[in-house]
Amino acid sequence: MRTAKPRIAAVDQANLVLDHTGQVNVFLVAGLLANEGFVGADGAVDMARLRTAVGERIASRPQLSKLSVVVGRGHHWAEATPDLRHHIRITEAVDGVEGLERLCGELMSAPLPRDRPMWELLLVPGTGVGRIAVVLRIHHAIADGMAAVAIVRQLFESEAESRMPAPEPVVTELPRPQQPTTHRNLRRTLGKFAFGLSRMRMTLSGREVAETVLLGERSPRRGVAFLTADLAALETRARSLGATVNDALLAAVAAGYRAALPAAHEELPAWLPVSVPVALQRHGTSGNQVGVMLVPLPLGEPQPDERLRLIAKQTQAEKVRAREQGTLEFMRGPLGARIMDRVAHRQHLVAGFVTNVPGPGETLRLAGARIVAIWPVAVLAANVRLGVAAVSYSGRLYLGIHFDAANVPGAEFTQAVTDELRRLGA
Repeated sequence: MRTAKPRIAAVDQANLVLDHTGQVNVFLVAGLLANEGFVGADGAVDMARLRTAVGERIASRPQLSKLSVVVGRGHHWAEATPDLRHHIRITEAVDGVEGLERLCGELMSAPLPRDRPMWELLLVPGTGVGRIAVVLRIHHAIADGMAAVAIVRQLFESEAESRMPAPEPVVTELPRPQQPTTHRNLRRTLGKFAFGLSRMRMTLSGREVAETVLLGERSPRRGVAFLTADLAALETRARSLGATVNDALLAAVAAGYRAALPAAHEELPAWLPVSVPVALQRHGTSGNQVGVMLVPLPLGEPQPDERLRLIAKQTQAEKVRAREQGTLEFMRGPLGARIMDRVAHRQHLVAGFVTNVPGPGETLRLAGARIVAIWPVAVLAANVRLGVAAVSYSGRLYLGIHFDAANVPGAEFTQAVTDELRRLGA
């Protein structure tokens, strides 16, 4: 029996608006499993053991036992017992990791049904001889990147806890600054209001990006490429240049654009802006608590280290401003999301999406099987044809590159990103 729950938070309803034909608003993560636990030495899987293990853990993540229902003009959560035979199932076998990449590209165009809790866990045979992969998909109305990582921690087991249920994640409150005087508070409020209006205007009519193969109507052909890099080496190199791992990721993405655009017979712009999410201090019940910063990548700078320094200089200031401003104005509710969705197909404010989420430092297990690699895949929204997602896990940085294979030179982009990560981690 389903029991009506409170209204879905406005920002989460906004993420329901952005999920429609041609734009699937789903968080996807793919992983490789060791042959242990519920995975036999020959790659055979014990689905009963897996479903039992995951079913026990769903109790600690009530979001996975809810579905979205329309009540009047809004959406509410309703309780629903997940049918684990549907939510946890085996796919057709793929041909190696490249086959897993192709499957993930196809899944990024496949919507999750709205008449069930909006998540699924797929077992994928064929990623190697006797090897099994896992693909977890969660709707963005349930979780942004940070919340999705928390869900992964809950569904999977850490090495230390074995099969004990994972505790609720603790959110560390940031120190609260001293309250400003009334005059300073008014100036701060007016400044946020003015910047918010500027962001709204830029979202609706910004022309920061010239006509390019990176923007336009997307084809059904999606490409996905998985990469990995040594996290400690990348962090050491970035710090030596006054930068962060996220800055190094952006520098590698800039190298990718510098290779892809000439391959598409386009001239390199001096700067190419991308949208980068910024985690906000979490509070309340919403699954989406993320700001956004606009980072122009210095494609005209030929020296790789100087590109990284220029990126770091920008992000140091923009990250603070993004956290101060909070959620993007048009994503604070379904009405704004409808407006943004209507005009986004012709936007020229950003040329791509780049996201980096801190993941578990420890090794995770799924029903006893170690996760030996894990890759996220970014959503492609508006008219953007290429996005990069990264997550740190067990000492490495894992990247998923998602692109419109019919329009974007994905192979050239991927190779250049690989080369730059290798150089930065050397």
